[in-house]
Amino acid sequence: MLSATALLAGCGSGATEQPGATTSATRAAGTGGAFPVTVEHAFGTTEITKAPERVVSVGYTDDQAILAFGIKPVGMVDQYPNPPGKTPDINTQWPWVKDKWGDTRPEVIMTNGDSGPNYEKIAALRPDLIIAVYSEIDQAAYDRLSKIAPTVGRTKTEKEPFSAPWQDNALHIAKALGKAEEGATMVADIDAKLKAAREAHPEWAEKTAVALSWYKNSVAPFTTTDVRGRMVTGIGFKGQPEIDEIAGGSFYTVLSPERIDLVDVDHIFVIADQADQDALKKFKLFANLPAVKEGNVSWLLDSEGPAIGAAMSQGTLLSLPYAIDELVKSVQS
Repeated sequence: MLSATALLAGCGSGATEQPGATTSATRAAGTGGAFPVTVEHAFGTTEITKAPERVVSVGYTDDQAILAFGIKPVGMVDQYPNPPGKTPDINTQWPWVKDKWGDTRPEVIMTNGDSGPNYEKIAALRPDLIIAVYSEIDQAAYDRLSKIAPTVGRTKTEKEPFSAPWQDNALHIAKALGKAEEGATMVADIDAKLKAAREAHPEWAEKTAVALSWYKNSVAPFTTTDVRGRMVTGIGFKGQPEIDEIAGGSFYTVLSPERIDLVDVDHIFVIADQADQDALKKFKLFANLPAVKEGNVSWLLDSEGPAIGAAMSQGTLLSLPYAIDELVKSVQS
């Protein structure tokens, strides 16, 4: 899964700091909610009998959905590899999560690109709930996690990992936390924000657009079912479904030079940090696209600077409001 998961976040290298989370700081104080709840998912049915106090996030971005409801996970996935020697972990410092985490430092139970979570670490955290929604875990991994604590897998209707609408993932996690009504309100608020963007720019409805990255010296567009593709259509642009066909169920595809025509659209959203942006700008086939020549490109830094790309890629209840505002501004500028 390394080649696929690398595109879930910006590229990086080096060891990731894995500090332990303190019990007092990470308790789900005041979580409330109606319990017990029963959640159906891709791997079966899970009953959660009471409000969880120690939640482990195995999904790449599930920690943010959990945080949105005032619960600080005791364990999380390190989606964006932390720069060597940098502390605290970059994944707890995004503008949209920093205040939510405060001084809490969750344990890293998996780093982007690992073959799977560290089950021993998860067990040592003594969780009473494991959330593995935005995740590629299979039945065997689910069974192993379930022996540690009640585990909620991805939505029942999700055919391929990372293909479910962000709304479905948010509501799914909200239900598991006993926060179904609160989750529905948050989702409705974000949907309203997307609608406002579409209504403010009706001209975008007649234009095609695609979100892409630079990966292995190639142009790598995201599908319309990926969260980044859904963001593009969410603010009003038409997607490029032909990319979906070539991707064959994956959330992205790498284009051969002769298929650069697939990103010959009216507007291009490039999600890449500065070094990759510079490399892409030197790629002649891309530089010769009409949209590029006419300046109809939104150059969005991924993990660097304002990290608009990271906000899009994570596509969570916390990151989406920020991402929508920045995405709209990037087209207008």
